[in-house]
Amino acid sequence: MDQAHSLATEHLPWFVTKPGETDVLLVVTAVLLLVMAIAFGVLLLRLHHLPEHIAGKSQKMQYEVVAVLGLLAMFTHQNIFWVIALLLAVIDLPDFGPVFERITHAVERIAHWRGRAVGDRTRT
Repeated sequence: MDQAHSLATEHLPWFVTKPGETDVLLVVTAVLLLVMAIAFGVLLLRLHHLPEHIAGKSQKMQYEVVAVLGLLAMFTHQNIFWVIALLLAVIDLPDFGPVFERITHAVERIAHWRGRAVGDRTRT
């Protein structure tokens, strides 16, 4: 079995293995392919969650909107959702909560004042 075939050339390349031996090039290529596929997948997942990582430092509402846009981008394969999530994560949105609370209290005071004024007129 150690003898080469009569039609084979005298010198074979290094990657051609003898019958019954392990194909080293195939094993190295398979391991390299597996490692590169895992590394590429980790890189893409890290890139995909970049907007959520950036928005995690800001307000909770902004983080939730960015997270939902990221999930939409992942499940629908529409990259525009990811771009919007990234832009929303980078931009600092102002906190409108206190402003709306002041408006609410002012409207309540006006309604209470007008209600008292209308009630005073009906009594007299």
